[in-house]
Amino acid sequence: MKFKLIATAITLLLTTGACSQNVVKTNELKPNKPKSLETESFEAKPYEEVVLNDNIFTQSALNQLGDVLDIKYRLITNYPDGCSTSGVDGRCFSAQIDLTSPLDIQSKDWAIYFSQMRPVKSVNSEEFSITRVKGDLHKIEPTGAFKGLSKGITKTIDFRGELWQLSETDAMPNYYLVSGELMPVVIKSTQITIDVETGMELRPYNLAFTDAGTQYKRSDTDKVQWATPEVLFLANQGVESQPETAVNTIIPTPLSVEVTSTDRPISLAQGIQLHLNSVDVGVITAALERLARIGVGQSENGVEVSFEKVASEQASGSYRLNIAKDNIKISAGDDAGFSYALASLTSLIDTKKLSVNTMSIQDAPRYGFRGMHIDVSRNFHSKQLILDMLDQMAAYKLNKLHLHMADDEGWRLEIDGLPELTDIGSKRCHDLTETSCLLPQLGSGPSADTAVNGYYSKSDYIEILKYASARQIQVIPSMDMPGHSRAAIKSMEARYNKFMALGKEQAAKEYLLVDFDDKTVYSSIQYYDDNTLNVCMESTFHFVTKVIDEIAKMHNEAGQPLSIYHIGADETAGAWLESPICKAFLAENNQGVQSSEKLGAYFVERVSNILSEKGIEPAGWSDGMSHTRFENMPEQSQSNVWDVISHGGYKRAHQQVNLGWDAILGMPEMLYFDFPYEADPKEHGYYWASRNTNERKLYGFMPDNLPANAEQWTDIQGQAFEADDTEQLDENGQRVSGPIKKGMGFGGIQGQIWSETLRSDPVVEYMTFPRLLILAEKAWHKAEWEVPYRHEGTVYNQDSGFFTQEMRARQLAQWSIIANTLGHKELSKLDRAGIEYRIPTVGAHIHEGKLFTNLIYPGLDIEYRLAGGLWQAYQSPVAIEGQVEVRAVGADGKRKGRTLVVK
Repeated sequence: MKFKLIATAITLLLTTGACSQNVVKTNELKPNKPKSLETESFEAKPYEEVVLNDNIFTQSALNQLGDVLDIKYRLITNYPDGCSTSGVDGRCFSAQIDLTSPLDIQSKDWAIYFSQMRPVKSVNSEEFSITRVKGDLHKIEPTGAFKGLSKGITKTIDFRGELWQLSETDAMPNYYLVSGELMPVVIKSTQITIDVETGMELRPYNLAFTDAGTQYKRSDTDKVQWATPEVLFLANQGVESQPETAVNTIIPTPLSVEVTSTDRPISLAQGIQLHLNSVDVGVITAALERLARIGVGQSENGVEVSFEKVASEQASGSYRLNIAKDNIKISAGDDAGFSYALASLTSLIDTKKLSVNTMSIQDAPRYGFRGMHIDVSRNFHSKQLILDMLDQMAAYKLNKLHLHMADDEGWRLEIDGLPELTDIGSKRCHDLTETSCLLPQLGSGPSADTAVNGYYSKSDYIEILKYASARQIQVIPSMDMPGHSRAAIKSMEARYNKFMALGKEQAAKEYLLVDFDDKTVYSSIQYYDDNTLNVCMESTFHFVTKVIDEIAKMHNEAGQPLSIYHIGADETAGAWLESPICKAFLAENNQGVQSSEKLGAYFVERVSNILSEKGIEPAGWSDGMSHTRFENMPEQSQSNVWDVISHGGYKRAHQQVNLGWDAILGMPEMLYFDFPYEADPKEHGYYWASRNTNERKLYGFMPDNLPANAEQWTDIQGQAFEADDTEQLDENGQRVSGPIKKGMGFGGIQGQIWSETLRSDPVVEYMTFPRLLILAEKAWHKAEWEVPYRHEGTVYNQDSGFFTQEMRARQLAQWSIIANTLGHKELSKLDRAGIEYRIPTVGAHIHEGKLFTNLIYPGLDIEYRLAGGLWQAYQSPVAIEGQVEVRAVGADGKRKGRTLVVK
């Protein structure tokens, strides 16, 4: 009897001329915590009549409205009249939200809360207002001029937002209804659905882009092309299916490989037999498990694999692997070397044949730091995702996990003695007072009981650390400060209020992070005005020290001592200006800080030295680190460089290398894996530095010569740029930028996953794989075609000619081998590990009535379908008539890639 009684009650309540006495369930009291309403249905139960005023919602009525209200989001144009068409200042887009109800609604006693990535600037509607609550949370309310929603009639809210929208995933899900003290209700039409073929998220409430000119251009000078099948077909040229090139190929590429025989491959179908020779089997257990997963287990009848520990002056992880006709020998100087040798053996194996050729391999890594960053703070991601990620990192010889666990939208790690951090800071829900949770953001909806909320318990984190250690991976915890700290701030405010209510003022103030009398008005890049720690308060440093100490204890318990801690180092421009505490601090000048502009640097310097005194290397993002005074920083410091090359980002990278810091490259235009693979508005991810970061582009990255990438890349708008790496002086003759000094170099590279738009574990895997394999390739192996760095300083552009035609040809040839290895060998291993990697979209072209197709990496099957027909396997150019659709199929033949229409 679901919904029948409710439908009767809601009709009486919401239609024009509803009677003055209405009914509601007597058990509809406001709950302490809203339950998840995203999927559950409800039963109409007997109830007593209660007198209500006209047009006041009952819980049943609000529930029903959430079920039936249809919402559509529509981007109109990124070039509305009255806004600038170029640059950033004055830019806006116009969009619409449609409301359609199958019921007549006259009540004004309701509001709709929703997340809007770009803030609403103005609303063109007499009947509705839109206000921004905090961050990306907005509220739609009926105005005094509201004339009601008539059954089946659509009302449209026109509005303008800041900057532009270039992706269909910009429209966040889980709009929800609120009315008075009732339990908020998710509007079902705004919920995400799952594509049954691809397993990826769909947003049925968001109308598809149809006009590349008005909807997929960032400005009037934007040259980026929508990645249609025709565009992809041209981009994929030069790479043919050559499965034989994958046979002896390892990802990442070893230092040297000598194949000694190809006519009689060694079969591993009977498994392997270990001769450890005093090597601890525990250090290779994870690598052995990966071998077993593809069909090569341990057996008394297997091929002998012997291990020998040798003294080595090579970098950690170096090894020798000799595959002979009747045995395999591995020698290495450390645990990582033995593990990586087995990883290389696994990479050689074709899962269908389980055989390898005889060869001799000598190998050593390019960089000591080969990292992957995962953000679990914006949207939480499961422990299992992290464990699976660690396993794949080890499979491809990555050795650093940068785990980002605290930001504005969430605190994700249990800290002894500060339960509020996870009781409140780990979840978002509709509590406008934020005494039980943080405000909803990023389309999280009104309930705390959803997958985007959560945290790692101490035991969870210790398990992660032990799992990482078994795979020779160091975990680098990151809790962002002093900006991006809203979750911590609100949690410690709740702690303050709790202890003040108990009359314990000293305890209340012990870890307080804000000056309640601070009237400074500022805005972070995510539009928060309350997300920055007050760096003038000693309680802030008590908090930071407490967190560091508790995390260090967990690392010690796990047997992986904390040796690098990432403080973020982000600051918010304009913070602290009107803080009485900061004004008093500056007046005392007891730390040598003379102006509020230096307070951010003071915080980074002080926390860095706190860490250094504990034997922990401080790390931070390059912008925050660049504000510090070198003489005040520990000699051993790490800077994660995330500056855009086309915007001069190589200059800061070079500056921080020249300081002697461990500079780790994370350039967004190729190392941010939350950016789209291809320039298509249906692709997931943010896009502020790139709209097309596919595997081929990533393979072309030249990390040791950042400015030289100007010869092969374009900027965010598809335009050529110039990179001037010559020495630049200021008006006083002081060097402000220039080339890397001889003897200096980068410490490594790191891929980044930020999770603002990545709500689920499968989407994180989709965005990470197979790009992670190419990240490993760049981190481990220096390709011979890369342009050597010129320490004398050089200007690079697309006509400078240092990246010669010969180098380009060698790059294409090497990419072709890597691409074939991905498609013909490696993706099937990801399938066996349960990794939901991205299946590429198909390049296609119709010529003289025949369909031609290709893929960025050959080896996967392609299917096509004529209008109204069934999917057919594509084997070779085929004659077609009318509209045709194309898609690729995963290596296991099960999952499908996204369908494209060939026009």
